[in-house]
Amino acid sequence: MTAAQIRQQFLDFFKEKGHQIVPSAPIVVKNDPTLLFTNAGMNQFKDYFLGNKTPDAKRVADTQKCLRVSGKHNDLEEVGVDTYHHTMFEMLGNWSFGDYFKKEAIAWSWELLTEVYKIDKSRLYVTVFEGDAKENLPFDQEAYDEWKKWTIEERILKGNKKDNFWEMGDTGPCGPCSEIHVDCRSDEERAAVEGATLVNADHPQVIEIWNNVFMQFNRLKDGSLQPLPATHVDTGMGFERLVRVLQGKTSNYDTDVFTETIKLTEQITGKQYDFSDSKQAVAFRVLADHIRAIAFTIADGQLPSSNGAGYVIRRILRRAVRYYYSYLDYKTPLLFQLLPHIANQFEQVFPELFLQKDFVTRVIKEEEESFLRTLEKGIKRFDEYYNNKLAELPEHKGNAVLGTSTNDVISQIQEQNNGIVIDGKFAFELNDTYGFPVDLTSLMAQEVNAVVDINAFEAELKQQKDRSRAATAIDTEDWVTVNEIDKSTFVGYNDLLIDTRLARYRKVKAKGKEQYQLVLETTPFYAESGGQVGDTGVLVFGDEEISVTDTKKENDLIIHFADKIPAQPEQAVVAKVDWERRILTSYNHTATHLMHAALRQVLGAHVAQKGSMVNANVLRFDFSHFAKMTDEEIRKVEQIVNEKIRENIPVVIKEMSKEDAIAMGAMALFGEKYGDTVRTVIIDPNYSIELCGGTHVGHTGMIGVFSINAESAVAAGVRRIEALTGPAAIQYYADKVAQSKQITELLKAKDPIKAIEKLMEDKAALEKRLEGMEARQLVGVRNELLQKDEMVNIKTTAGQEFAINFIGDIVEVSSMDALRKLAGDFKNHLRDHVIVLCSNIDGKANVVIAISDTVANAATIDAGEVIKNIVAPLIKGGGGGQKTLATAGGTEVGQLKEVIQQVKASLV
Repeated sequence: MTAAQIRQQFLDFFKEKGHQIVPSAPIVVKNDPTLLFTNAGMNQFKDYFLGNKTPDAKRVADTQKCLRVSGKHNDLEEVGVDTYHHTMFEMLGNWSFGDYFKKEAIAWSWELLTEVYKIDKSRLYVTVFEGDAKENLPFDQEAYDEWKKWTIEERILKGNKKDNFWEMGDTGPCGPCSEIHVDCRSDEERAAVEGATLVNADHPQVIEIWNNVFMQFNRLKDGSLQPLPATHVDTGMGFERLVRVLQGKTSNYDTDVFTETIKLTEQITGKQYDFSDSKQAVAFRVLADHIRAIAFTIADGQLPSSNGAGYVIRRILRRAVRYYYSYLDYKTPLLFQLLPHIANQFEQVFPELFLQKDFVTRVIKEEEESFLRTLEKGIKRFDEYYNNKLAELPEHKGNAVLGTSTNDVISQIQEQNNGIVIDGKFAFELNDTYGFPVDLTSLMAQEVNAVVDINAFEAELKQQKDRSRAATAIDTEDWVTVNEIDKSTFVGYNDLLIDTRLARYRKVKAKGKEQYQLVLETTPFYAESGGQVGDTGVLVFGDEEISVTDTKKENDLIIHFADKIPAQPEQAVVAKVDWERRILTSYNHTATHLMHAALRQVLGAHVAQKGSMVNANVLRFDFSHFAKMTDEEIRKVEQIVNEKIRENIPVVIKEMSKEDAIAMGAMALFGEKYGDTVRTVIIDPNYSIELCGGTHVGHTGMIGVFSINAESAVAAGVRRIEALTGPAAIQYYADKVAQSKQITELLKAKDPIKAIEKLMEDKAALEKRLEGMEARQLVGVRNELLQKDEMVNIKTTAGQEFAINFIGDIVEVSSMDALRKLAGDFKNHLRDHVIVLCSNIDGKANVVIAISDTVANAATIDAGEVIKNIVAPLIKGGGGGQKTLATAGGTEVGQLKEVIQQVKASLV
C-alpha cells in the first residue's frame, strides 16, 4: 500500500467503529501558554480531558500534524542521524471522551494492526505500566488482563514511569499507557537475540508503533495527581513508522513519504543518496524531514523570526541550510525548490499548504538567501579568528592560514598535536550574531584540528536562556474552586453587563508582578483572539469593585486578569465590560474585514490575512503580497472602504456549518481551528464573508471614516497596514489639516507645495555653491599640509629600510566626509605615504588614516588595525575601515595630538 492508502485505511477503520473523523488542528498553537507547537495529537482535546468543554462527539479519529523541537519533547538533534525521528510528523489517533476505555482501545489496536494491516503477531510486543510506589500508583492490572486476551504473557512487558506513564508537560492531563512495539529485524537476528530485551532500548529496528494512553489524572503544580472528572482514551500511532513497517523498509526515509523528496534533492544537487550514516546521507534525510516542518508551520501562520515559535522555525531552516551547504556542497537556496512537491504530496490531507504554496515558497527562499549571506560572513569571521589564534603559536607566528596557508602548516599542527581551542564565547558570538549553529562551528574546527570549548559555549547559552526565561517566566499556582460549574459561557456578543458567579481563581507571577486569574460561570468579557484584544472592565462583588485588566483564552477557558481577588469570592458578581473601549475596538474589527476585501479587489486574490491586531485605538493588518503598495493602490483601498462605510451596510452574523459557510464563499484563515459550527460575518454577500469570532458593529456606517496611515514590510512576502477609524481617524485628519495650515502660515504662501519646491531648489543651489567653496578650501588646506611633509624610515616585511612621506596634523573641516576626501586626495600628490588627519567637529574627535598601496603592501601596515588598536582607545570611541583608508570617532578631543604622535611612533 502507498502511504496515502495506509492513512485512509486507519481513518476508515475507526469510522466503522463509530468515530467522527475530524481535521488536524494547526501545527502552531494558539491560546495555550504552555505550548508553542502542537506536539501531540491530544493537544486540541485537552479541554475535553479537563472537563472545561463538552465534545460534540464522544469518539473521534484523526491524523494530526505534530512538531517536536522544543521543550520536554525535543527530537531535533536525532533527526536525520537516525532513521525514525522527525521534527514534523503525523500522529494517527483515536479518542474516547468519557466513552470506551482500556478494553476497546486495546482490542481495536490489535485488530487493526494484525487483521487489517496484517502485521505478523510474532513480531509484536506490548507494554503496560508496572506502577510507581512514590506516586502511590498501582500496577495496571486491567490493561495486563486485556492484553492476555490477544497475545501470550511473554510478550506483555512491564514498563516504568518513564516509558509507561504519559504526560504532555509538567502539569495537565496524564495517565498510564500501553505501548505496542514491532520487531523489524531479520529472522536470523530475531533467533539470535530475543526481541523482548530490545523493547525501549533505542534499537533502530525494534520500535514503538502505537501508544494507548489512558487519561485518568490531572498533574497539579505541586506534583500531586488529581483524578479527572471522567476517564478517556488518547491513542497515537506514528504514521511514518507505520508506513515503514507495512512497506517492509528499515528506515522511515526509505518509504514513499520521503523517497520522492530525496530523489528531487538528488536531481537538484547532483549528489547521490547512499542509505548510509555518512554526513552526506544525513543531509538528505535532514532536508526531507525539515522541509515539511518549515512548510507546514509557515502555512499555519508562523513566519520565521528572531524569537518564540518563529525562532524555532528559523533554527530548523538554518540547520537544513547548514547541512546542504556543508555536506552537499550546494551554495544557493535549495529548500524552496522542494516546496511545490511537498504541497502536491499533501494536497488531499493537508490542503492549506497547497493553497499557499507560492507564498510559502517565497518566504522560504528569502530566509535561505538571508542565512546564506550570513553563513559566508560567519565563515569569514571564523577564518579571521583562527588566523589570529594560529599566529599566536610561537612555531607558526607570521604564517597565514586557512585561505592562504599551505597544507604543510596544518599538517605541522596535527603532527605536533598542537590543536587550537576555539573559545566558547566566540562560538556563542557566531551563534548569536550570525545564527551559526554550534555544530557547524565544531565541524569547521575539526577540519583544522581545532576543538570548540563546548562547556564554555553552553555556559554562555545558559546565561542567555536564563535571562530570557526570567523575562518571560510565568509561575502559576493551582486553581482554587469557589463554585462548581459545568462550563464557562461567553455571552458578550449581546450583553456587556450581567449577573454571574466566580467559578475559580488562581495566583500567577510574571515579570516580577503578581496577578490573579479568574474564571466566571458566565462572562460578557471577550477574550483576546483572532487579533482582537481582550476586554477590560470591572467585577462588582457587593460593595467591592475589582478591575479586569485583560481577558485571554487558555485553550477554551476564558481567563480574567485582576490585581486582587475579592474578600468574599463566593458572593454574586456583576460583570461590566468597558463598553466604550469595546465599541471602538468593534469599529476597527469590522473595518479590518472591509479592508481585507478591498485589498483583494485592488491587489488580487492572492492577498490573505497573515496576522492582525485590533484594539480601541488602531487596526494593524498583515497580509501576503510581494511588493510595496503604491500611493494610488493605498488611496483606492481607502476609497473602497469609505464607500462601504457610507453605504451603511448591515453586518449580518450567522451561525452555520463550516461547509455551508465555505460554500457561501466565506474566507477562513489558515492556521485557525474551526469547529463544525462557525460564526460567519457577512458584510454584503457580494463583498465580504469571513469566519470570525470577534465583535463587530451593527452597520458599517457606525465606523464613520477609515484612514490608512502606514504601509510597510514585515517579512518575506508579508506587508503590514496600520489604519484608523471613527474618532481616531477624524482626529488624524484634523491634525493633518492643522499641520497644513501651520505650514502655509510659516511659508506665507497661497500655494505651500510650490513654496516648498522653491525652497528645495534654493537649498540644492546653496549646497552646490557650498560644496565648491569647501572644495577650494580643502585644496588650500592640502597645499599647506604638503609643506609639512616629513620623511620617515620604516621596515619592510623583508627587513629593509623604506623611506615614506608622513603627514600628521589637526585641521578644521566641516564634516567627516570632508576629512576623508582631504586624506584621500594625497594619493594624487605623494607616492609612498601615511596620512593622519584629525579634526574637532561639533565637539567630537574625528580621525582619518590614509595609507598608499605601496606602503601597505611593502610593510603590511593596516589602517583599520591602527584605528582599532591605537586611535579608538585614545579618543574613547570606535571605528574601522579598509587596509588603506580607515576612520574613527570619539569623545576625547584633547587626545588628537597624542593620536598623531602614537601612530607615527608605531611606524618606526
